[in-house]
Amino acid sequence: MSPSNQDHEPLKLGTLLEDNVQFVLQALGNSSDIKIRHIRIDLGGTPLNGAILHVDGLSNLHQMLQSLLTDNTAPDKAIRSSEQLLEYYKVSVISEGSVADVTTMQELLDSLLSGNSILLVDHCSYGLSVGTKDLKARSVEEPNVQSVVRGPREGFTEVLTWNTAMIRRKIASHHLWIESMKIGEVTKTETAIIYLDHLVNEDVLSEVRRRMSEIDIDGILESNYIEEYIQDKHFSPFPTVFNTERPDVVAAGLMEGRVAILVDGTPFALLVPAVFIQFFQSSEDYYQRSDFATLIRLLRFVAFVLAMLTPSFYIAISTFHQEMLPTTLLYNLASQREGVPFPAFVEALLMELTFEILREASVRMPRTVGQSISIVGTLVIGQAAVEAGLVSAAMVIVVSITAISNFVLPAFNLGIAARIVRFALMLLAASFGLFGIFVGLIMVVLHLCSLSSFGISYMGPLAPFRRSDQKDSLMRVTFPRMFTRPKILHPRNLIRQKRR
Repeated sequence: MSPSNQDHEPLKLGTLLEDNVQFVLQALGNSSDIKIRHIRIDLGGTPLNGAILHVDGLSNLHQMLQSLLTDNTAPDKAIRSSEQLLEYYKVSVISEGSVADVTTMQELLDSLLSGNSILLVDHCSYGLSVGTKDLKARSVEEPNVQSVVRGPREGFTEVLTWNTAMIRRKIASHHLWIESMKIGEVTKTETAIIYLDHLVNEDVLSEVRRRMSEIDIDGILESNYIEEYIQDKHFSPFPTVFNTERPDVVAAGLMEGRVAILVDGTPFALLVPAVFIQFFQSSEDYYQRSDFATLIRLLRFVAFVLAMLTPSFYIAISTFHQEMLPTTLLYNLASQREGVPFPAFVEALLMELTFEILREASVRMPRTVGQSISIVGTLVIGQAAVEAGLVSAAMVIVVSITAISNFVLPAFNLGIAARIVRFALMLLAASFGLFGIFVGLIMVVLHLCSLSSFGISYMGPLAPFRRSDQKDSLMRVTFPRMFTRPKILHPRNLIRQKRR
């Protein structure tokens, strides 16, 4: 028998304790982690049977049992029924933070499987759900991906309530609102939509709610499941949803008028709307002096261009446009490629694929050997390839510069986009030279300008150009000069601080 049926009313709890317990056990397949603690309560001289149901490993019954077993006798002669007894326990005995009534089998199962304990007594058509969650999880640690030299060292964990608490600690405002939603027919994963109600744009918030509510899937195991459902374009290498594992980044985004989405079971939060320039910004930009932060940010843009274009420019110039090189350099390159049996495109493709394999191997290998494999593999294979005459020394330098530039980007998913575009530009360079590269770049720019994120232009505030938002785009001015929030996000309250 199913706990609930879409064509009928939800199945109510019965009045017989044994029937309710047996139904729960059958609904859960008599799973070994479902534990039942039977208790006996003295109700005006009449013994009354009760039971506490919980999932082993998800609940901590110590404090609840101590409260119930210490006071297992009805103190007031007026308490003559099971319903009155449960109400007394709910108000006066159980000391846990949250206690709620459960009247249907579906409510009971959902509450039980989320880590709460269920108190049932005989001759009562409802039970109590007691908040006894005791989740074993990784402690708060420094983020591994988005680390900083100066700034907070805490990162999100896999527990949703801990993550929302870290955001609450940074934004202690009554305007911080959190909406909960369960997604996944099987997993019933808890998600949270977080925003500042006096800043967020209503159209953006409504669109987030609509896209989240339309997700129909059996399970959500990581925030990328939701990201792929709510992103604007599904066939674009460039990400239109920003993800981070840092609470300070989420707090900064909320104070600009963005919406955060947190998912239970993953340390990565989502921020929307996202713009292209946001992926070049690091949280450390705001913890260092503005002049230094501007210099580093400009360096990231240069690294992004190098990561996309360096191999394709080498292919185009060495294949079609040798006249652009100085004579001495041209002779050196020609002498290096004299014994190489492959054209420049095949040479570059071979080296790029080799480096991608080494990169993936270093990520999947254990940490103790992963770093040594990446370093030794790059040095040994590169040197051996040059000595064997398979590639030229110049190509090894080009691929090295490209790889290092890719690591400069603070957003990992933007680096993936640069890698995808790089291979496309290499093919165009091998086919049409510099003309092919310029056509490819025009197509990339047109594609970027066509993107949007929850109604916000992806290339803003560069296109359309907004002068007031340039204070934190290619450069970052000092905090006393940041009077307004980004206009591109259309926040309700544009003023960040008063002018001095």
